Amino acid sequence: MNIVLMGLPGAGKGTQADKIIEKYAIPHISTGDMFRAAIKDGTELGLKAKSFMDQGQLVPDEVTIGIVRERLSQADCEKGFLLDGFPRTVPQAEALDSILVELGKSIEHTINVEVEKDELVARLSGRRICKVCGTSYHVVFNPPKEDGKCDKDGGELYTRADDNPETVSNRLEVNMNQAQPLLDFYQAKGVLSNINGQQDIDKVFADLDALLQGSRS
Repeated sequence: MNIVLMGLPGAGKGTQADKIIEKYAIPHISTGDMFRAAIKDGTELGLKAKSFMDQGQLVPDEVTIGIVRERLSQADCEKGFLLDGFPRTVPQAEALDSILVELGKSIEHTINVEVEKDELVARLSGRRICKVCGTSYHVVFNPPKEDGKCDKDGGELYTRADDNPETVSNRLEVNMNQAQPLLDFYQAKGVLSNINGQQDIDKVFADLDALLQGSRS
């Protein structure tokens, strides 16, 4: 079962990824994890990636794609994988298809966890962080016991500058514009499924699970 998981910031993609890999026992492969592993292992591509990252530059596609090829060739991916954060562009998606053809595989599901923009703004702008210990809270989903104070040490809670509604809205707009060509790409291939992410977490997973089980029957 080879899956690409998509969703805007705040959609709950990470939570659903954890549930999928726990049930289906497939590796969760994120771009960051791949880079860290390749750098730790001292591979040629890992060292190339590190040289760009150390300079604060984006890692070029040819390096990223090479690292993806190495990762998907590993034994733990034989029964499937969950890709998270890659591909981000249509050229990357096309390169991924080429890699999978080499490996005798294909993407069976691209799952997009859908949440309306207004809901995402509310989720992301509701975050509060303790000035003392850095613990995160949410005014709706994970509020502190006492308003404005950390449960652990009583530290003052604050809103990060990039968590204000206007900044969050602008950030989401950029992400939406970047994601749409990729969604169109997988829609045209007939492997895109949109899941309602505005439901209870367990209901979102139940819908995801039903989709994946249906593909196995």
